[in-house]
Amino acid sequence: MRALVEACRPRQWVKNLFVAAPLVFAKRLADAQPSLRALAAVGLFCALSSAVYLWNDIIDVDKDRAHPLKQKRPIASGRLSIKTARIAAATLAAGALALSYVLDPRFAACALLYLLNNVAYSLLLKRVVYIDVLSIAGGFLLRVAAGAFAVRVEASPYLLVCTALLASYLGFGKRAHELALAGDRAAAQRAVLQSYKAGVLRVALWATAVTTFVSYVMYTRAEHTVRFFGTTRMLWTAPFAAFGLVRFYTLVQTPKGESPTEEILKDGPFVVNLLTWGAATTLIIYLR
Repeated sequence: MRALVEACRPRQWVKNLFVAAPLVFAKRLADAQPSLRALAAVGLFCALSSAVYLWNDIIDVDKDRAHPLKQKRPIASGRLSIKTARIAAATLAAGALALSYVLDPRFAACALLYLLNNVAYSLLLKRVVYIDVLSIAGGFLLRVAAGAFAVRVEASPYLLVCTALLASYLGFGKRAHELALAGDRAAAQRAVLQSYKAGVLRVALWATAVTTFVSYVMYTRAEHTVRFFGTTRMLWTAPFAAFGLVRFYTLVQTPKGESPTEEILKDGPFVVNLLTWGAATTLIIYLR
């Protein structure tokens, strides 16, 4: 059981907090029913993402065994059998989809698209340079759209744009991190890495970082944002966004660990900045 839980990668479930973003930015966090629906939606996406991680590890078992860190994963190391992983993945996916439909049919449609996107990623898209990162970004967009349907609010275009850009930034960072760690064994560990160039990835990282920050600032200053929140103080959170983007880039340039998204959550300055941004945003939105 411990190996199965580990294979579901609970540390990665933090990404599913994007599902709750529409609840927060729609000013519904204090409403009991939407909050409970958002909590259920986050839980269902945790089940779906766990099924995806199990599926990916089954597909990538041979490549994981060639990786100095991933070879320790439950399936690659043999601590979790492929048969057990298949049964668990199918159960989690089927159960989450069924409950998603009960929550909201539109939410269920997003959940299904999320699964299909990840299956396509595992079988094909992860081998296509740059398309693999767009597929990752698509998964984050589907999380936000699903969250909006779950709490029955409209997702802001700015929220969707910022999510897509931020997810692309994280995706390029992940590839840069993998490329730096893999060295001469890049192709053996992930085939698409042989098509990426470190210099091009640095440009892509800077480009997506700048456009993400500019989009966020535009959101804080947009007429709809000021009118909806009744304040211009959302702009005060921009420095936290800038620090987070720069800090992630810094950690990507000094690669260690299995994934930069995991390492960033172990980084004290980044975590403090993230929590401060969350607290400041909540106070500005809800305690004017």
